[in-house]
Amino acid sequence: MTQAELEQLMQSTESERLEKTISLTNTDKFSEAVCVFANDMGNQRQPGYLLVGVHDDNTLAGMHISDEFLRSLSDLRSAGNILPQPALTVEKVVMPGGEVAIVAVQPSDLPPVRYKGKVYIRVGPRRAIANEQEERLLNERRTATALTFDVQPCQEALLSDLIPGLFETYRNRAVDEETIAANHRTLEAQMASLRLFSNRFNCPTNAGVVLLGRKPRYFFPGHYIQFLLFAGTNMTDLPIDQAEIEGDLSSMIREMELRIRTVSTNALKQVDGWREQVVPEYPEWALRELLLNALVHRDYSSTTPVRFYVFADRIEIANPGGLFGGSSPENFPTVNAYRNPVLAEAVKTLGFINRFGYGVLRAQTLLSNNGNPPPDFAFSSVGVKVTVWKRKGE
Repeated sequence: MTQAELEQLMQSTESERLEKTISLTNTDKFSEAVCVFANDMGNQRQPGYLLVGVHDDNTLAGMHISDEFLRSLSDLRSAGNILPQPALTVEKVVMPGGEVAIVAVQPSDLPPVRYKGKVYIRVGPRRAIANEQEERLLNERRTATALTFDVQPCQEALLSDLIPGLFETYRNRAVDEETIAANHRTLEAQMASLRLFSNRFNCPTNAGVVLLGRKPRYFFPGHYIQFLLFAGTNMTDLPIDQAEIEGDLSSMIREMELRIRTVSTNALKQVDGWREQVVPEYPEWALRELLLNALVHRDYSSTTPVRFYVFADRIEIANPGGLFGGSSPENFPTVNAYRNPVLAEAVKTLGFINRFGYGVLRAQTLLSNNGNPPPDFAFSSVGVKVTVWKRKGE
């Protein structure tokens, strides 16, 4: 944004698309504003702007905007408190009377957007929490052109194909307690607000079936993990253990966590030439992060499962579906695009990940710190495979 464009924007009064502040520490205020812009209650389909360093009377506050502060604003996107993830950009404009941080937020194609479980919108001159009618309007606004696979209706499925208890667990994590206590909506309406049910087609969404389904594999034949354990280094050997792990997504992750612990066996490592330290052959959390990445980013329309193969010298994790959106072999893993944003949101809400977009980077760091060689990634149009090499003994 140029100085002239910023000056013109500053002269506008605060509205659904503009908020000004001189605070550098009020993260809640920043996040609520991002939520308002993403929800775009007025359906203007234009970006909203948060200007940090501008008074309400449109004068500059004479601030210095540090790189660290700009990073903290960028982190609003990936910290996981605003769900689903907002699309935003952050920049700094240097003006004669001071510096201004600008957060530009695009309207979401998957409303309602929540901050810490609450849906914030703009009502006239003030920010407010959406009521049931306003949430319903946001639910109905999802644009057909932006429908990802996970939010599309699974028209073969019925509400009875879902496990109500799983939804209650998920809802209690996704929605704040006050909203739940005041909730008089039907079960279908509650699920729809979290993109797990389609009001238009009166059926669960694909994400609803994957997350809450009694038998998701009936609807998505490739929705399972093929686990194979080999004594040697070749697939020509007969596996000494094998399993097809299926069910709702949370159950699959928890079963795989147990199996990952069994393959992350400990070994002795020499330290300072004479001391011994117990270290794992594979860091458990690195394998966990790579598996979660495969489950979230897989192509659920494929009949191919996620593969988790354990060999004597390595572990291979593969998922159907190549890199998505703006991700490419050249910018991986620093650029992230979610094939299944609702599932990504669910994995974060359920506590399986702490932040968006850091899983592969964290796994690489954990492997390096443990003494494992760097993982190898292979990309194709039909899938992604990562090979994790065992830490060599010393």
